[in-house]
Amino acid sequence: MTVHGPTDPAVPPEMVRREVLHVAARIETGRFRPDTPFDLSYRITSAAATRQEALVSELAIEVSALEMRVMKDPGRKPEALLEELFSLRHRLLTVRTMAAQGREAYARMAKLTHLLPSGGGPLVEDLVDQFERVRGLCDGEEEFLHGALDIYQSRTETKMNYAMERLAVPAVVTLPITALASVYGTNVIVNSRTDFPHVAVVLLVMAAMSATLLRWAKRQGWW
Repeated sequence: MTVHGPTDPAVPPEMVRREVLHVAARIETGRFRPDTPFDLSYRITSAAATRQEALVSELAIEVSALEMRVMKDPGRKPEALLEELFSLRHRLLTVRTMAAQGREAYARMAKLTHLLPSGGGPLVEDLVDQFERVRGLCDGEEEFLHGALDIYQSRTETKMNYAMERLAVPAVVTLPITALASVYGTNVIVNSRTDFPHVAVVLLVMAAMSATLLRWAKRQGWW
């Protein structure tokens, strides 16, 4: 008797019972003859650990391909790529959590030697080792993916900071012009006619202030 669930309704039943059906097929074809119920349980659990390891290998291929995309991506639309990165990390965490839980369960069982059948100790230790290996593979791929994610986020943030610096330069340059124009736009200074020399002096002062600020921004390395 095997117990499966609770499971997602979207997952086909044959996928949930894949390892059980695999071992059952081996028994029916005579390729496997379990001596004890514990031997049968070991084969089913070992098949589950093997399946997890194969899944991590498949995810590793996706991680490698995604890492290449991160290096070549211009960063114009980071939302889609970031979503793929986080989705892939979530899948790795799911497999790691399952492997870690399996490892802890059988590690506890390995300590209860008086409850194990004769010859069951080495089988339990082997299951602990299999789940530990799967967890280690997940940790390695997750660390690699996390590095790619850090690179992409850092590069995106750097571009944003660079753009903000470029946008700040026009704002700083036009600030004194705006201030001077606001003074001349009030009713404090009233002229009945256009004084062209006065206007020319004001324009020269504005240009000089803007040039001074541009030179200062250049020294600061803003552009």
